[in-house]
Amino acid sequence: MNEQQPWQGWDGEDLILRVRVKPGCDRSAFTGIIGDRLGIRTTAPPVDGKANKAVTGFLAKAFGVARCDVSLTRGARGRNKSVRIAKPRKIPAEVADLLSARARG
Repeated sequence: MNEQQPWQGWDGEDLILRVRVKPGCDRSAFTGIIGDRLGIRTTAPPVDGKANKAVTGFLAKAFGVARCDVSLTRGARGRNKSVRIAKPRKIPAEVADLLSARARG
């Protein structure tokens, strides 16, 4: 995952993701690229920070890190967010597939 895409980049060992969140869905999942962002569905409603908490938990599990290693850096009140993942231990297959597809053009 060395090649950067508009929706992801590296800051040292930390991964920065630009995401578009769709709250209130039937399950949490990656949904592909939406414009210049990585789409994420979450079951949590967009109320009282519940969707933000659900997204950081989903990303922590997906990238093999503790929840405290995932921080929301922008977009706490909107659907477009920036997220920092400290030293991800793995890259989820869904994300790796998106990187491969974008690299092939």
